Amino acid sequence: MAGPGDPPEQTPEGTPGGGEDEYRSVVFDESFVRAARIQEYSAQERLADHAPAVRRRPPVRRGLSRQVLILVMLIAVAFGTAVYMGVRNPYQNPMARRSVEPLRMTVIPLAPQGVVPGAADAESLFAHSPAAQFRVGAEGIPLPASRRTAHFSDSQVVTALTSAKEYIVHSSLYPEVLVRQQVRPVRALIAAEQLDQFDESFSHPAADGRHAPTGWLVRFDPARTQLADSNIRVQGTLQAAETDSATLEVTADHTFVYALRPAGAGADTSASLFTVRRELHFRFDRTNLRTHQVQLIVSYVQAGPLSCAEDSTNHLRPLLAGQTAKTGGPAGTDPYATGGATALCGSLATSAQPKV
Repeated sequence: MAGPGDPPEQTPEGTPGGGEDEYRSVVFDESFVRAARIQEYSAQERLADHAPAVRRRPPVRRGLSRQVLILVMLIAVAFGTAVYMGVRNPYQNPMARRSVEPLRMTVIPLAPQGVVPGAADAESLFAHSPAAQFRVGAEGIPLPASRRTAHFSDSQVVTALTSAKEYIVHSSLYPEVLVRQQVRPVRALIAAEQLDQFDESFSHPAADGRHAPTGWLVRFDPARTQLADSNIRVQGTLQAAETDSATLEVTADHTFVYALRPAGAGADTSASLFTVRRELHFRFDRTNLRTHQVQLIVSYVQAGPLSCAEDSTNHLRPLLAGQTAKTGGPAGTDPYATGGATALCGSLATSAQPKV
């Protein structure tokens, strides 16, 4: 006979599921057993003096697993390292970065003293001119032997020279810049702090010594001029020097000689030579060296044959074969007036022209 605390020997009638235990679907796995708050003493423990048949287990301490704790610690360390590296950026100047100077530019037209000589064969013009021994294109802009300075490494000096050369090539030798009105190849090389001045120079050109497109690059009026020979002759020098612990400067002095014809003219039309001398001063801080962009500080340009009566601010408008300079020149300049640039014009020496 079953006692009052014992379960019945048979399943009571009327149990759902055809007499099956209603708890049959419950799985008492090991985790369930470990989580029980009440634990029955073992048979050996019950032989002792324990009166109760069960005991209450201490509550299970639940917390983050070891893997989660390790992951949280790694994230914290990574975040702390990122903050530290941001504060102690090795490329940052310990002093506040100086503002970039605006470009100061001077464009001087050189008027011929007689008729501009010409010939149908551009090669013949080059051969009989002072540019006969000049190299073609970028080969005429060789990099000098570079040496480290007190605060800049060999590679940094080479980077400054290479960036300056790249700017000169893009702004003096690219046909799309010279005769197709493109400015993007040059603009991409300008330091961000000078872009406003660059853009204003092309949107609102002015002969104020700050906003002449021809101070930034060489370009001809495509309605009047075309290249007669894509092999532009070049000769000049590059020099790098440290000005202070945070600045490198590169000085460039190059002469470019272009063979030109009237726009739309055929190969049988006489070509003439046009000479541009550009003296450019570049400045580089450590940010410019890292981004391969330039600060152009000074641009001094002499170009001819040009007419002093023509405006050379937006485009260079060369005098071509058989033409002569117009009489007259720029209006007089008041030396007592402030805010205006002094108008300049020179004469192109006869020895600078080809002997044909």
